[in-house]
Amino acid sequence: MRNSKLASLEEAILRSGLKDGMTISFHHHFRGGDKVVNLVVGKLAEMGFRDLHLAASSLSDVHAPLIEHIKAGVITSISTSGLRGELADAISHGLMEKPVVFRSHGGRGSAIAGGELHIDVAFLGASSCDELGNASGCPRSENAKSICGSLGYALPDAEYADHVVVLTDDLVPYPNVPMSIRASRVESVVVVDSVGDSSKISSGAIRDSKNPRDVLLAKQAAKVILNSGYFKDGFSIQTGTGGASLAVVKYLRESMVGSGVKASFALGGITAHMVKLHQEGLIGKLIDVQSFDKVAAESIASDIAHQEVSAVDYASGQHLGSAVHALDIVILSALEVDSDFNVNVLVGSDGIIRGAVGGHPDTAEDSALSIIVCPLLRGRIPCIVPKVTTLTTPGRSVDVVVTEYGIAVNPARPEIAERLAAAGLNVVDINALCEKAMGMTGRPDPLPFGERVVGIVMDRKGGILDKIRNIEQ
Repeated sequence: MRNSKLASLEEAILRSGLKDGMTISFHHHFRGGDKVVNLVVGKLAEMGFRDLHLAASSLSDVHAPLIEHIKAGVITSISTSGLRGELADAISHGLMEKPVVFRSHGGRGSAIAGGELHIDVAFLGASSCDELGNASGCPRSENAKSICGSLGYALPDAEYADHVVVLTDDLVPYPNVPMSIRASRVESVVVVDSVGDSSKISSGAIRDSKNPRDVLLAKQAAKVILNSGYFKDGFSIQTGTGGASLAVVKYLRESMVGSGVKASFALGGITAHMVKLHQEGLIGKLIDVQSFDKVAAESIASDIAHQEVSAVDYASGQHLGSAVHALDIVILSALEVDSDFNVNVLVGSDGIIRGAVGGHPDTAEDSALSIIVCPLLRGRIPCIVPKVTTLTTPGRSVDVVVTEYGIAVNPARPEIAERLAAAGLNVVDINALCEKAMGMTGRPDPLPFGERVVGIVMDRKGGILDKIRNIEQ
């Protein structure tokens, strides 16, 4: 029968052959508005499953209900790019016996494609799907309830999982084209009330900041780009999360218009600012692994030059064709940067996990110019420190650090320092920035870390980059 893939969630789980001890996966394209993880894990708990490995592309504040499922033994291991909120706090304090494995987006894609991270059953939310399983992050009907745009982080799961279940709140007539996930990869389709709240995609770290300090940092980063030697016709660009790094594109626009310089493509998480520049003819193509707001999600639904890309083709270090290998400039944020240019984007100054590795190390390593935008202090917390709390991006991959007190350039890139200094920018030694931060705040006391390892940070090639220990307070 043509509609044989339609099933209730419980029927789909039974059909999948899921057993205790297996691995289930999810994507995070709805970010803080995701409803799939809690719905599915709640049903699995109700059905009596135990000892499951939850492999999500990322987890956030909304996933606090997982705490009770971990305590009950339903979920006993997690791999992800990030953790936030109550769940992150509980894990930082030793909630789980097994450490959480943190991978970058490219590292996760590589691990799935290479079999290191084997997924038994993938549960993937989609904004539209037909009865055979052709699924998309774009809605197709007048009564559609959600939109997330690109499903780039779900595509490796759909391609390599043993069994794929698509959950949707918009069941549409066959064929649902263009599709992101092909029906040939889907075993079950489950219709639910809601897969996610689209209004919360751009919440938290994905925000358009009007903070004066973020504006200043964004303007300084734009000046770095303009004078770096990489601002030339046909350059490519990506911005990471965080208000300042996202805002850089706005301040490049005037120079692009005035000089006639156009970008060949923008990569990664695509924003409304990038869509605007693309529509104005200033950016040729948009390569979208994750739509960061509704404008970007709507653009990918209608613009052939705005293309979805899987996490593997976006940032895998093991695949020579991944897009990051063609990336010229990336602007990224940081929780901490140390005097060796190492970056921490995962663990706060209090020792609590509160962020995500994301594509940070992938893009920093493979881009021609990596720029970290970071204030000297956040409140009374130093961000330029002698040694980062947790290493997520090695300093050898970082070229420039932009703060409101000056711009530090990695000694491995003297040509960039010379260009910026010649342009009159305030180029300073990163050790001087560190000392200034320490002078303003005093050197922080050592954090009360315990002996238990609660997290393992993997590098792009599958090795261990750092370990996170439990915080005892």
